[in-house]
Amino acid sequence: MHRIAAQDWYRVKKIGDEVTLIDEPFIKPFYRCNIWHIRGRDRDALIDSGMGVVSLRRHIPMVTEKPLMAIASHSHYDHIGCHHEFETRAAHRMEADILAHPTRANSLADYVTDEIFEALPPEPYKSELYTVSAAPVTDFLEDGDVIDLGDRRLSVMHLPGHSPGGLAFFEKESGILFSGDTIYDGPLVEDAYHSNAEDYYASMLRLHALSPRIVHGGHFGSFDGARFKSLIEDWLRRHE
Repeated sequence: MHRIAAQDWYRVKKIGDEVTLIDEPFIKPFYRCNIWHIRGRDRDALIDSGMGVVSLRRHIPMVTEKPLMAIASHSHYDHIGCHHEFETRAAHRMEADILAHPTRANSLADYVTDEIFEALPPEPYKSELYTVSAAPVTDFLEDGDVIDLGDRRLSVMHLPGHSPGGLAFFEKESGILFSGDTIYDGPLVEDAYHSNAEDYYASMLRLHALSPRIVHGGHFGSFDGARFKSLIEDWLRRHE
């Protein structure tokens, strides 16, 4: 399998609403995390940070242009790989131990093999040696907290199920929901070692009460509010 140069590893797409999608196109879609950059007046937010096989700070200039809070929607390897590159790192306290002491097992990095890639990261990357760098939480986020970027505010939702400290972020004024891995338009993971079926069901019920304009999930493409309702209602019917 051929390798990709570091400067070509990431893809950047402006979505609108001062939101930018950063992703790693040479990772197969199911394993490819959506990295969301949200521009604020006073500071920016970065929701998730990819695998960490290539530096975000070195190769994506927008993440260094202003003070930035790097937020973990949860602590699986594909979402926290570059968190150690940022001074301010936010997450739910139930994910803090993994962020501070990641292993291949607790971060789910045991799933990483060459098979998850369409092309490999640059040398010296080797899948069998891949690990996540420690990134201790500096700012704990709880349900109901508000992340203030100056001219926009993201309300924090604690949505356990996929993982114990899973988070989503709702900007009521714009109708934008950043939903992490709790809901996206693709096959959901409900059987990780720390997933909880009862919590997941309760989190889906809570999400269903929202009416977002657009949803930016942890994987796959963004979708509108009608698709959001349909996905959740189909999931709830299957899990009754």
